[in-house]
Amino acid sequence: MKKVWKQLCGLSAALVLALPAMAAEVQGVRLWRAPDHTRLVFDLTAPAEHQLFTLRGPDRVVVDVNNTRLRAQLDGLELDGTPIERLRYARHNEKDLRVVLDLKQQVNPRSFALRRHQNLPDRLVIDLYDRAQSEEISLQQVSRERAIVIAIDAGHGGEDPGALGPGGLKEKDVVLAISRQLRKFIDARPGFSGKLVRGGDYYVPHRERVNKGRQLRADLFVSIHADAFIRKSARGAGVYALSSRGATSETARFLAQRENESDLIGGVGNLNLGDKDDTLAGVLLDLSMTASINASLDIGTSVLGQLGTLTHLHKKRVEQANFAVLKSPDVPSILVETGFITNPQEASRLRDPKFQRRLAEKISEGIVSYFVSHPPAGTWLAANPASRSRRHTIARGDTLSGIALRYKVSVAALKELNGIDSSVIRVGQTLTIPSG
Repeated sequence: MKKVWKQLCGLSAALVLALPAMAAEVQGVRLWRAPDHTRLVFDLTAPAEHQLFTLRGPDRVVVDVNNTRLRAQLDGLELDGTPIERLRYARHNEKDLRVVLDLKQQVNPRSFALRRHQNLPDRLVIDLYDRAQSEEISLQQVSRERAIVIAIDAGHGGEDPGALGPGGLKEKDVVLAISRQLRKFIDARPGFSGKLVRGGDYYVPHRERVNKGRQLRADLFVSIHADAFIRKSARGAGVYALSSRGATSETARFLAQRENESDLIGGVGNLNLGDKDDTLAGVLLDLSMTASINASLDIGTSVLGQLGTLTHLHKKRVEQANFAVLKSPDVPSILVETGFITNPQEASRLRDPKFQRRLAEKISEGIVSYFVSHPPAGTWLAANPASRSRRHTIARGDTLSGIALRYKVSVAALKELNGIDSSVIRVGQTLTIPSG
């Protein structure tokens, strides 16, 4: 009996070893167009190795996915505006999936795998980079009296939906709509120019967002988000600046961790800044970052004050946290949380285009108010003081005597017009300046 049992066990083990590994399946295929590349994403039921190579005459990209079957449909993909003419697929080596991208033009392809993360499955990502040189702003393009440039960053996008609200509401869609409205309000003001970091539904890595702001020579980088928390009762808008010492509250710490995880979802590379002596680079970065953070706090205070006239504030002061997207050493940067998308009442408002427009208008008013009071040297606004509204938003270090001297008015007239009966003023407070 023991001999028979051993034989059965041996036969069972042999059968197990002989079974092929469970094939992965492609259950979904998605396509996004970014300004400089096209991203193709395959949703997989399990990790799968792959190989990518290119062919000429005609131009093609071929992707072999090991031990994988296609269950999704490719016919519905929108190929207009992409370098892909059509997609074909077939079985390869009896068990692998071969996908062929017939191209309209040559591309620089890149592929990588993303492991399962939160509610996202294993994925295979194919990026087709355009061969045209990326657009950069040269010194010759910057006029002597330039516009104040506001880089507007809609958070998340493409493969990364951001936080999710009731009814499938996605943060990436809400913040893109608000960002587009914000650009319109910024562009409508003389001496200002709004630039979108992400103009469509595609993912941009955090470092590339920061670099885009610097390439634009932005005077401000503002990242738009919709908040999320484990408690549905959490509510209110908030403004954040970078902290060199860490988060200032548990909520800020939670948010920073959640937002920084986006690069795990979207897939990124690394940025090397090793061209300076460590000591010198540390000193220069520390000085520049300190100035940027101080300006960010003042701008954030102005924006927060405007938001408070429209919606509930989660905190009544600008908070600080270690957000990766705010880490520009020489561009003031703020992150605006427009409300809690996980709160049913606030999600309903965030879904409303009219409320999105009003949010964008208030953010714009806060930004413009600060720069009207503190126009950067060399800008059109600085060269045309008569065009500026006679209003001043208090920044840190401001005094009534200093403001009066700047606008060439008396302290008494300034206090009388604004109903001030002491010398106490607060950061974010807006004063009306008496006519000369």
